[in-house]
Amino acid sequence: MNYKKLGNTNLSVSTISLGTMTWGEQNSQEEAFEQMNYALEKGVNFFDTAELYAVPPKSETFGKTEEIIGNWFINKKNRKKIILASKIAGPRCEWIRGGKNNYSEKKIQEAIDGSLKRLKTDYIDLYQLHWPERTANFFGKLGYEHDETEGEWNDFESILRALEKFIKQGKIRYIGISNETPYGLSKYLEISQNKNLPRVMSVQNAYSLVNRTYEVGLAEISVREKSGLLAYSPLAAGYLSGKYMNNNMPKDSRMHLFGDMWKRYQDPRAIKAYEEYNLLAKEIGVSLTELSLAFVNSRPFVTSNIIGATSMDQLKENIGSIEVELNKEIIDKINLIHKNNPNPSP
Repeated sequence: MNYKKLGNTNLSVSTISLGTMTWGEQNSQEEAFEQMNYALEKGVNFFDTAELYAVPPKSETFGKTEEIIGNWFINKKNRKKIILASKIAGPRCEWIRGGKNNYSEKKIQEAIDGSLKRLKTDYIDLYQLHWPERTANFFGKLGYEHDETEGEWNDFESILRALEKFIKQGKIRYIGISNETPYGLSKYLEISQNKNLPRVMSVQNAYSLVNRTYEVGLAEISVREKSGLLAYSPLAAGYLSGKYMNNNMPKDSRMHLFGDMWKRYQDPRAIKAYEEYNLLAKEIGVSLTELSLAFVNSRPFVTSNIIGATSMDQLKENIGSIEVELNKEIIDKINLIHKNNPNPSP
């Protein structure tokens, strides 16, 4: 396994990190334990979760994934071996804190305390804001449209000051953001520097062969400011594994169960891109999964690539992608496909 520094901290996180959002929905606790055991054995020391999980988000499974991870920590007594990331949910989920969730100090405290209890730990290494409180372009929305009626939202400085309080209390160590824009990251970095407040160490956004929008306005900031990308959905909700090729729909797959949630990956332009990347993978003798993950692993602005699996075979292939290296010729071919099929699934 390879490792990179998380921001400008002393924490070295594995280039492959273990995503957890299916645990408690598509995966049982027993299966989750098996995944965590294997990942740790293979050198994966970075786990990512959220209070919102399992997915699809609903009241019945809220916090379930964190509970499973907490049970594993108690069972294995290995909390210190893991760099743990979690997230506070943003607004618009009516079952979370009475449907009035925001990033005020009070709500952040409630969220952190809830996560710590479920995770059965007294600290979270990286605490992230799951999505912006303000109106912005995220979750598949490419362009920004200003909403004059968006109402009030907690400003960047007040959020950083609230998070600083919990860092000083030892409940969280570092902070990150997720589903953010160049504006959001820039403001957090500017205010943290000018006001001597906690610095954003990472940005968790979607990134894959069919969604390279991060490269446009965020990649340079990530590199120069040491606030790297934690890439989620690197397999485009499974489409870049090849399992949905030729209109195939495996039983109990994410698309079979919850396809309406991931329509951005079903665009005809995306289907064309999957087919072209699959042909390239066959040409160079690797699987489409390996090609897709190796590309994300290789990007200089990526700190860690968040993989997720519902079977051990999937997990083994995903983690094994760390051994696949792509030379300049292959990258050039990837870029040509991208040029002809730019960001079909933002």
